[in-house]
Amino acid sequence: MELKVIAFDADDTLWINETYFDETEKKFCGLMEDYLSHQGISKELFKVEIDNLKLYGYGIKGYILSMIEAAMTISNNTLPIEIIEKIIQYGKELLEKPIVLLEGVEETLEALHGKYKLVVATKGDLLDQRRKLHNSGLGHYFHHIEVMSDKQEIDYSDLIKRLEIQPSEFFMIGNSLKSDVLPVLAIGGHAVHIPFHTTWAHEKIDHKVEHENFSAFEKITEVLQKLKY
Repeated sequence: MELKVIAFDADDTLWINETYFDETEKKFCGLMEDYLSHQGISKELFKVEIDNLKLYGYGIKGYILSMIEAAMTISNNTLPIEIIEKIIQYGKELLEKPIVLLEGVEETLEALHGKYKLVVATKGDLLDQRRKLHNSGLGHYFHHIEVMSDKQEIDYSDLIKRLEIQPSEFFMIGNSLKSDVLPVLAIGGHAVHIPFHTTWAHEKIDHKVEHENFSAFEKITEVLQKLKY
């Protein structure tokens, strides 16, 4: 591999994220349990989230609006203002969650820094992702930060053009097969999957990935063995 750029997803690759969303969803279900079962509430919230992606994109602010909309639907528009206030509070708490780095992340970045251009390539809200990167203390390792509205083939192709490299010189590391692996392989790049113990349903796929440019590891530090560091 003649690699020039190594890109890292942020949420659940560099630091914990989905765990916090799961905790918030449980609180939301508890808040709305007088109207519907927890399973029914989760199902309605997921439906609203997916419907709203084209409007709000990914991130906590869109999640807050989707919780409010789902609550209105579940309650048949009879929701007390106190519950809306509580949902907004849950959202603000999500925005203030501490940044907890995943095991081996800083060790891996330290080993690769200066040998490749390191890039963050993540989805989400620009302000929130920049806040998390700043609070993580990892910012100095990265040459470029890309907060993407989505992670389709076109989004990666645009990023690669901006970085002035060929797809074969691009190496993506992330926890989502759907967002971090498949689009990169499709355009001729290299991709590594590092699973996180919790995955949002929207990011799951139902088939095995087999490709000469694909690897899967349990820990992020195993990437160093592949790159011979």
